Amino acid sequence: MSKEPLKVLIIGSGPAGYTAAIYAARAGLKPVLLTGGEPGGQLTTTNDVENFPGYPDGVNGPQMMVDLQKQAERFGTEIHYKLVTAVDFSTYPFKLTVDGKEEIIAESVIIATGATAKYLGIPSEKTFTNKGVSACAVCDGYFYRGKQVAVVGAGDSAAEEATYLSKLCPKVHLIVRRDEMRASKIMQQRVLNTPNIEVHWNTETEEILGDDAGVRGVRVVNNKTGEKKELAIEGFFLAIGHKPNTDIFKGQIDMDETGYIIVKPGTTKTNIEGVYAVGDAADKVYRQAITAAGTGCMGALDAEKFLAAKEADAVH
Repeated sequence: MSKEPLKVLIIGSGPAGYTAAIYAARAGLKPVLLTGGEPGGQLTTTNDVENFPGYPDGVNGPQMMVDLQKQAERFGTEIHYKLVTAVDFSTYPFKLTVDGKEEIIAESVIIATGATAKYLGIPSEKTFTNKGVSACAVCDGYFYRGKQVAVVGAGDSAAEEATYLSKLCPKVHLIVRRDEMRASKIMQQRVLNTPNIEVHWNTETEEILGDDAGVRGVRVVNNKTGEKKELAIEGFFLAIGHKPNTDIFKGQIDMDETGYIIVKPGTTKTNIEGVYAVGDAADKVYRQAITAAGTGCMGALDAEKFLAAKEADAVH
């Protein structure tokens, strides 16, 4: 990588990062994109993406990321399979450390590090990923129309996912660890008033069951009585939260208590001028590929405007 200051550095390589790269490259800003430890982000763990506009027959998640990468490279984006390990936004231009040793300087930074779905930590989750285990009902619920499913979680996300799935599936089992939900009262009411959602209180997932064809059931245990039972399901949805991949920015930019980067409403601007946050690192509400791509575009346009103003100031 160049020792000269970069105009635009993009950290992360999901739909948000690649879209930012496409726009920045077309604006002649010669962006450099560092993929991070999981090139392509969450979509590389998704077999079928059917809700991204422009793919009438759907697209394989990893293939979609390859397409976006090629498009970014076509306009001159420089892509490196490297990981940003430290940042210093206290001085301008910004200093960043890559892979623990290499230092680079950037005039603007677009953070597109995404978020990671939280898992229960049982081995069968990994075994059945993309074979019935999902962390996004809005993304994957359509594939389970007419089938019985389970959702694990007790917050607003779990309530929303269960309610969403109840419109597609004849039966939704909601597995709640305690004797109450954390979800807002209105969301709880929605769940309790939906006849085809059955709530299993004081219940934990012991094992997801299945075969080569995918998930066939889940074994749960009542943590008060110790009683075990098996629920016949074909889809198992995790709704126990996401963790934004923003730890390296702690103390450098403003975040909420869960680690999502705070941006000025209607923009991608953080509290540091010249640093922008796009995609799931700043979005805990929508978390879709298409909304991530939209904010990626916004981030590139915000950075372009900032750099143009800097250049104009330097001329005067």
